[in-house]
Amino acid sequence: MTIFKEKVDEEYLTVSEVKVLLEDVEAERAADEERELRYELARAIEHVNRFAHLDPEESRDLVEELLEQEKVDPETAIKIADLLPQSRDELRAVYAQERYALDGDELDDILNVVAKYV
Repeated sequence: MTIFKEKVDEEYLTVSEVKVLLEDVEAERAADEERELRYELARAIEHVNRFAHLDPEESRDLVEELLEQEKVDPETAIKIADLLPQSRDELRAVYAQERYALDGDELDDILNVVAKYV
């Protein structure tokens, strides 16, 4: 038997924003000697430390600027901010699952926005 819980809220966060949240959790767990760091939490902390390249404010600014582009939805903007693609091929990989393809000018516009933050 599976028990499903109701989804109350959903918010997309960049890896940089998650890093700040996990640092708080890690500090809280370190303060209590009785609680150990679970394997999943330790791996998540390791992941965000390795892949968070921007400050949380910069990553949120990048997402907001990407959302101004015509064919960038919130989920895709988060992916782009996390991956920071440097070429058209890398950016095309982000859009590989979409039902539409971007032309060269649209790809260049997005890459120009990303280049401001790299």
